[in-house]
Amino acid sequence: MRQIDFSTAEDTQTLANEVACLKAMITLMLKGMGQADAGKVIINMERFISELGDVPQADVFSNTVKQIKFAYRQ
Repeated sequence: MRQIDFSTAEDTQTLANEVACLKAMITLMLKGMGQADAGKVIINMERFISELGDVPQADVFSNTVKQIKFAYRQ
């Protein structure tokens, strides 16, 4: 992995597309791991969000998890 370039685009639209791709990838990974394990991941992420001190960041994280949970249930 040392040779792979994980640089992020600087323009907003490309960055937004990268984030959408990551959300879709996480959803598919959760679907692949099974309901019990996926549930544990979501619970741990929700616990992490509740412990964040940065309220605006916690709101963004919470919204992202809600989107992933909705997509997971489809």
